[in-house]
Amino acid sequence: MNAIEIKNLTKIYIKKRLIRNKKFLAVNNLSFDVAEGEIFGFLGPNGSGKTTTIKTLLGLLFPTAGECFIFGEKVPSLASLSKIGYLPEIPYLYKYLTAREILLLYGSVSGISENVLKNRIDEVLEIVKLKTEKDTRLGEFSKGMLQRVGVAQAIIHQPQLLILDEPFTGLDPLGLKDMRDIILSLREEGKTVFFSSHIISEAEKICSRVAIIYKGKLLRIVKIKEIKPNTLEDIFISEIKQAERV
Repeated sequence: MNAIEIKNLTKIYIKKRLIRNKKFLAVNNLSFDVAEGEIFGFLGPNGSGKTTTIKTLLGLLFPTAGECFIFGEKVPSLASLSKIGYLPEIPYLYKYLTAREILLLYGSVSGISENVLKNRIDEVLEIVKLKTEKDTRLGEFSKGMLQRVGVAQAIIHQPQLLILDEPFTGLDPLGLKDMRDIILSLREEGKTVFFSSHIISEAEKICSRVAIIYKGKLLRIVKIKEIKPNTLEDIFISEIKQAERV
């Protein structure tokens, strides 16, 4: 079974103006799938429709046309949303809480019982390499550490699918490695990871496949094992330049 199926997805925004409304085509007849257990990169320049697509998968936006499925469940539905863990590009975290306290909050909201939640918090903090900092306030955390807390809240309820919006943005080299290691460890647990990014080198290191989109349109699906090492960025640039000439 596929973790994600996107079929002919189109999203048009309408900007209201005094004289004539203006239409903006954010996603243009987009179709692809993500296999269960896969790490899949969703690549494109800023404004290419990555976040719009993600918000549609999460049921936060309704498509103009087309449909999406999560493990066979049509989006939006409670059945589809319960299978997803989500990390936004800028996670909102209460800086006055500790790592343990923020996960206690998210876990309680997710309906996890108090007895189960205590052990689960220790488990996820171990996964994101923050167990020794569990009682440190988030206001003292670096950008990379906060991103790892964001991943921890996304997996606290043991979802089957992780959707990460620009998880590598703003991280230093050590933070990049930590995030790569976490994503790879989640795949080893059987999770499916779908992430958007404009940092091509990181996607090439951990993905089995990537989709390249531009102005809401799918340009190419690339299987990493079928290309020469360290060539994904060149492929990405070539596809974008070719699309710009059309």
